[in-house]
Amino acid sequence: MDNIGMSEKTNKDPLHGLTLEAIVTSLVEHYGWESLGQQINIRCFISDPSVKSSLKFLRKTPWARKKVETLYLATQNSVWKK
Repeated sequence: MDNIGMSEKTNKDPLHGLTLEAIVTSLVEHYGWESLGQQINIRCFISDPSVKSSLKFLRKTPWARKKVETLYLATQNSVWKK
């Protein structure tokens, strides 16, 4: 019974098991850098963007990371509904 409770807790976090790199890469594949920079107006997506520079910035900037995670979840929800 304890194992069931643990798996329920784990399943509540929709980002569980995903790396920030996987999230950013997925968003870039879906939107492209230009559109991603329009969706989330941060310099690492607009000026000479790369996954590496974006990860460096997002790991140090919680508000920006939250925006990226929120967009990722919204994108996944719209893809799943189709």
